[in-house]
Formats: sequence, C-alpha cells, structure tokens
Amino acid sequence: MSENKAARDVASVTDKLNIDDVRAAAARIEGAVVRTRTMHSKTLSDITGADIWLKFENLQFTAAYKERGALNALLLLTEEQRQRGVIAASAGNHSQGLSYHGTRLGVPVTIVMPRTTPTVKVMQTESVGGNVVLEGETFDEAYAHARKLEQELGLTFVHPFDDPNVAAGQGTVALEMFEDAPDLDVLVVPIGGGGLISGMATVAKALRPDVEVVGVQAQLFPSMYSHIKGEERDCGGDTLAEGIAVKAPGEFTRQIIAELVDDIVLVDEEELESAVALLLQIEKTVVEGAGAAGLAAVRSFPERFAGRKVGLVLCGGNIDTRLLANVLLRDLARSGRLARLRITLQDRPGALFKVMKEFDDHNVNILEIYHHRIFTNLPAKGLVTDIECEARDRNQLQALLKSLRDKGYSVNEVEIN
Repeated sequence: MSENKAARDVASVTDKLNIDDVRAAAARIEGAVVRTRTMHSKTLSDITGADIWLKFENLQFTAAYKERGALNALLLLTEEQRQRGVIAASAGNHSQGLSYHGTRLGVPVTIVMPRTTPTVKVMQTESVGGNVVLEGETFDEAYAHARKLEQELGLTFVHPFDDPNVAAGQGTVALEMFEDAPDLDVLVVPIGGGGLISGMATVAKALRPDVEVVGVQAQLFPSMYSHIKGEERDCGGDTLAEGIAVKAPGEFTRQIIAELVDDIVLVDEEELESAVALLLQIEKTVVEGAGAAGLAAVRSFPERFAGRKVGLVLCGGNIDTRLLANVLLRDLARSGRLARLRITLQDRPGALFKVMKEFDDHNVNILEIYHHRIFTNLPAKGLVTDIECEARDRNQLQALLKSLRDKGYSVNEVEIN
C-alpha cells in the first residue's frame, strides 16, 4: 500500500468516527442511560498483580453497554425514519437495547432472530417492546431476512456494531472511564464485531495517545484477531462468551481497529469461566462470559499487565442462571473445593463404611454417592463407587487422596475437561 493511499484510508476512517462524534453522542444520550461507575478493585489488583479498575456496564437497565450505541442511532433518525421504524438482526444485548429505547421514544422496533434462539431471549426482547420475528436456523439467515424486510417495509436497519453512529455511542464508555480514572495505562476491551473497541479506542487515542488499547476475543471465535494478524484460524464452537461470538467482524470496525488498537489477545474457555466466577465472588457482580473477557485476558497474560493501571469493561450481565450455576460449580471443582472421587471397592459389608471413615478423619464432606456394579469391567464381586465431596481447599483434598491410596485403595479424581 502506498503512503498516500494509507493516509487517505486513515483520513476516511477519522471522517467516519472521531472524538467529536463520541462527545456529541454523550450529550445526546445523557440522562437516558445509566452513568455507570468506574471503581478500583483492591482484591483483583492483589490477585492479578495489576492495578485493576472496573467499568460496571452490567448495571445498565438492559444489563449491557449496547444501549448506548442503539440509543445514539435512534436519536439520529429523521422523523420519517422514526415513523416507519427500525429493524435489526440480533439474539443478544443489541436487540434489548434497541427495543427498550425504541419503545421509549415511540419508534417501532422489529428484531429478527434465528428460530433456534432460546425462548428466554425472545421473551426478554419482547418484554421491553420489541417485535420479534423468528426466521432461519442460523444468524446469517436471520440477518439476510432482516435486510429483506428492511427493503420491503422501508425500515431503517440498525447494525449491532458496523455503524459509525452505533460505535460513537459505545465510545461514551471510554469518556466516562477517563473522567473517573484519568491516568489509566491500558484499556482491555472485549471484541465481537468491534463496535465497542472502535468507539473506545477513538476516545483513548484522542485523549491519551500513550494509552495502550488491547482487544480480547474468545479462542473459539478469533475472527477479528485472524483478520488483523493475517492468520487463518477456525471460528466456531460453544463459547461461554456468546456476546462476542462473531464469525464476520465489521467492515467499518476492522478499519478503526487496524489503525487504533495496539493488539488483540485470545482467551480460553477455562479462563472465561474462572473470570465470571471471580467477579461474582470478589466484586459480588454478575457478568456474562463476554463481560469477563477483559479480566480473563489480564489473568492469562499476567506479565504483560503487571504493575500497570488497567481499565476493564464489564460489558454485560445477561447470563442464564442455570449456566451461571454450572460455571460456579465447575470453578469450585477446578479449585479443589468440590471433587468426584472414583474408588474401586469389593462388594462386601463394611467396605463403604471404611472409606467413609477416611472422609470423616479428614473432615471432607460427602455430598453424593453413586455405585456402579453393572457397567464396569471389574469382576462380579467388585464395584466402582463415585463419591462427590466438598473440601476446604485442594491441600485438604490431596491429603484425603494420599490417605486412601496409602491404605491400598485404587482412587482417581474425575477431572473437568
């Protein structure tokens, strides 16, 4: 690429989104969205070795920052566009933010979702005024149908991320963060389609050019990472961070990211789960997988952020309660506080009693006991017993395991993959 062409590309990106656009969006949406707090976390700072500051966007009315961009886009509609209404394809936080503020402003909102969308998400969107249309088996099919309805019904399409007006609204998150913590060294921001980090990077580089902006994606969905790094990576899977599970990043946002974002890192599912659990345990705040991605990144790359003042956006709190329960229990299992021990016994009176005595001696609580006599390759007089138990910590559990093995028992811990 020639220097002149590169300069023109940067100029065109700046023309589409700059700090003035974000400031105008902030004035436009003021009072209609929650001015969430940015707070220091002493405990997370001690755990990570970085100076952690958290932006609680999970405290918005719809529990996600997406309200900001959706509202800014709605307020920029012409009167004719307002009368006709808007449409979007989304099964996530954008649908709720757009529906809530559209209803509040008297703008009809249609949301196209795949037929496979969980009922709870449909109900949440309808509860804040959105008209949900279920079409297609995948998001791509739902998106195509939304664009079709846009043309047929004369509606205005509001993209969840690939829109300068939406990105400007999302950038107001950074304006507030720098008001509360003006000397941040680095922002660590989740990336799905790229709307949030595009807006935040625009603010950061205008106010504090020395601030590093680092994006985070789930390893299963490295779409923007692959584009920026020029790598071919598989994209897909069942990630906890469904809010940033985007296969095709935005055309507009990728230009902003290429120019303003310093780096993108990937985090695995175990770190995402651990970060969700840690935020609930330490900060007593509920976040979804995407909302915990920033903390997951800091914990995955401790040497990179050590000693630096790090701003993290808890971008959303919409997580299914059953899924949250599973995440918390799995975290307890990984830490050694919950375990399932598989013990081979002889099927005779008193055998289980002797094992239970070991648990009692080590003060490890038994939660459940499962016998396996049929589906095993042991002799007919043998059995496998799974015992789910609760310990104080991994050291206490390891002491129990050692004692059982010392007494001749064949025992293994059933691990979480």
